[in-house]
Amino acid sequence: MNVHISVLPEIGKQIFTLNTGNLSEERKKLLQQLIDYVLEQLNNNRQVRLNFICTHNSRRSQFAQAWAKALAAYFGIEIGAFSGGVEVTAFNPNAVEALKDSGFLILKQGKENPVYELKFSEELPPLKMFSKEFDDPANPDKGFAAVMTCSDADENCPLVPGAEKRIPLLYKDPKAFDGTARQQEKYKERSVQIAAEMKYVFEKVQQQLSKRS
Repeated sequence: MNVHISVLPEIGKQIFTLNTGNLSEERKKLLQQLIDYVLEQLNNNRQVRLNFICTHNSRRSQFAQAWAKALAAYFGIEIGAFSGGVEVTAFNPNAVEALKDSGFLILKQGKENPVYELKFSEELPPLKMFSKEFDDPANPDKGFAAVMTCSDADENCPLVPGAEKRIPLLYKDPKAFDGTARQQEKYKERSVQIAAEMKYVFEKVQQQLSKRS
C-alpha cells in the first residue's frame, strides 16, 4: 500500500492550487508515456528511477527533479528523481529562488557549481542538487527513464546509455528572460507548469494503483 508523505506546508499550498485541468490533449499524450512507465515499474515491483535531462542541468531539469520527487511523495509513490545535462554549469540562482518561493527550504553549500539541499518534507531526506552530466556517478547507470526536458538535449543526445525508456517532455527555457523585468515571473511560470504536469502524472498513477488494490 502506498504511504502518503506530508510535504512542507507552503509546498502543500502550492500543490493544492496547481491547475491540471487546462492541459492540452497533445500534452496529456506525452505525459501518458511517463505515467505508463511509472505504472509498469511499480506493477513489476521494480524501482522507479527518472533522470530528467537538459543541456546545462541548470533550470528545467532541476525543476522537474524537485517537483517529481515532491509530487510523487505527496501521492504516496516512491521514486528516485535525478537530473543531468550534456554540459556542467551550475544550478541557476533564479531557478533556486523560484523553488524557494514555492516552499522548498534550500541550503547552499559551496561557491562554484554549489550543491543545494532542497527540503520538501519533514519525513524524507532533502534532495542534493547540483549541475552534472547525465551519466554522473550520482545518477543511475541503468534501469531508468531518460526524460528529456529541452529540445537541444533531445536532439544532441539521441542515445542515453542505460536508459530503458526515453520520454521527450520539452519545456521552454526561462533563460530567455534573464536580466529583464519579467525574469522572476517567467521562472515562476516554468516552475509552476512543470509542477502541474508532475501533479497530473502522479495523481493519475495513484488513481490507477488504487483501482488495482
